[in-house]
Amino acid sequence: RICEEGREGVPERPYLYETDVEICLVGGSCKSPVERFWNGSSTMYILQKATHHEEGDSMEESKPEEALFPSELLPKESPGPAALSVGRAKQLVSLYAMVQNPNVTHLGIGDLVLPPLWVRCDGSDPEHTCWIGAEPLRAGKKITGITIYMVSCDGPTADKTCFANLEELKMEHKRRHHSSVVTTKGFAQYELIQVAAMEDTIVESGGNIYVDITWNIVDKILETPPLISAATLNIALESGDPRSPVYQVYRELQLLLALAEGLKTGVTEWPEPLESESAVELVQEFLTDLKKKLDGDCGSGSKGETEKIQCDTAAVDSYIKSIFSERGDLDFAEQLWCKMRSVSSYQELIDCFTRVIKSLERGEIQPWIHQGSSSFLRKLIQQSYHGKVEVVSLSGITPIQMLFEIGLDKMKKDYVSFFIGKSRSSLLFQDYFTSTSVDLQEQVHRVQKLHHMLEIMVNCRVLLQFRHENLFPLTQICMKYYKENPLNEKHVFQLPIRPALVKKFYQDEHPELWKVEISSGHGAKEVKTVWQVSTNPPVEHVASNNSGLFSDSTVNGSPEERLYFITVTKCSQVHFT
Repeated sequence: RICEEGREGVPERPYLYETDVEICLVGGSCKSPVERFWNGSSTMYILQKATHHEEGDSMEESKPEEALFPSELLPKESPGPAALSVGRAKQLVSLYAMVQNPNVTHLGIGDLVLPPLWVRCDGSDPEHTCWIGAEPLRAGKKITGITIYMVSCDGPTADKTCFANLEELKMEHKRRHHSSVVTTKGFAQYELIQVAAMEDTIVESGGNIYVDITWNIVDKILETPPLISAATLNIALESGDPRSPVYQVYRELQLLLALAEGLKTGVTEWPEPLESESAVELVQEFLTDLKKKLDGDCGSGSKGETEKIQCDTAAVDSYIKSIFSERGDLDFAEQLWCKMRSVSSYQELIDCFTRVIKSLERGEIQPWIHQGSSSFLRKLIQQSYHGKVEVVSLSGITPIQMLFEIGLDKMKKDYVSFFIGKSRSSLLFQDYFTSTSVDLQEQVHRVQKLHHMLEIMVNCRVLLQFRHENLFPLTQICMKYYKENPLNEKHVFQLPIRPALVKKFYQDEHPELWKVEISSGHGAKEVKTVWQVSTNPPVEHVASNNSGLFSDSTVNGSPEERLYFITVTKCSQVHFT
């Protein structure tokens, strides 16, 4: 019944079976709890111990509408999912295999092929089994057997004498599966951001950068991956770290977001000013300077402003700074935003715009602005060219709207100059990120996406010393994702790379996860043994032998020793015919 209901979408509710078992159908966008041990991508059953149930409920007696929500099955204080005994798990897998057997016709399930099944186990047996899985073997549409997976886990331990010997693992696999030839495949995962941050103290941003490396032919346990391996860089970074080279840009964005929120709710919470000098003083100095230079070239931007832009990005290397410094062509509105971004109150905002409008009305300044802006201030500036500026009531949300508009225009151009200025192939994304056809809130949302991409590019440049040829494909990946998805700073961006590009960051480091896969047979008859070590607990439902110890603990006073969990996955096949 659960399988049939799942055809229309993964049910949100778990079900009870015989009062003690909770059945969940997991699939779609849900994170697989067995992804470390099984690479199947289909929907699956997850069976675990039910920690609460109504007396007399069972799979057979209950109706779909009577199924319990997770909050009803798990008490508030529950630390996580509960596991079943290994004996109960084996019984459930046996039942699953029996109903899949085409020779058992009296059950009447016909040609229905059930999703794979995984049962959480409590590790109470001598092998410390933490998962038992079962997956149908097929020949076309016909089920010919079942593959059974047994996953055991020990640790954490720093005693490497507990680690398996690769040759012994291969011999054991050959004996169990009666195979004469086996192949090996390695996988290692290294965290890069902490290593890089120790070498370069400029930044250690929130989030993570790590590399996954796979290779064929493994010679020994915990070997360093060869340079001919395939590698994927995984990047998940969050904005707002004060140590980031573009933290000042982030703070500028926070003002823009505060203004956007003020327009939406009517309440503006002013962030900490970006400058020590008051916005009113800065604006007045700016207007006075423009008045003195009225007979000069007002469109070139002042030298001081160009220097200011470079100062804001002083922590960034010359490659990134050079791109930002190209934004020396700030028009009047953009320079005004740079002065007013230190505004800290509504009254200060009004005072600033009052001075600007009076200068326009008196003809004391004749500023120039870029084409394409649709801001209210631009309209006033155009009117000033003809000697007549309409009366503006600086009340309500009007001054908020005026500052928001010039800030939005300026920041769009800043980000675009970074991402698109030197990459014509990126022009296809320009319309999306700079579009004015969507409402202002959506425009701000897209600017946030641009800033998140900026954080990623700058961190990869500063921490990993990536050059343009490495940053370019990453930029394309990020832009494509954000053109199709909402802002998500938890998202992991993946970039295929050559291991040599980041080798210096991991060659002398311990891996976060290392595993070897031993396999024999082909196609449906392929069987595998997987041995792995990891610094994090591989399962969430079994307490470790030394709870409270983590990978950064010291052992015998030595910080060099690393604690690992050891996990072994074995499989066997049961054929029905």
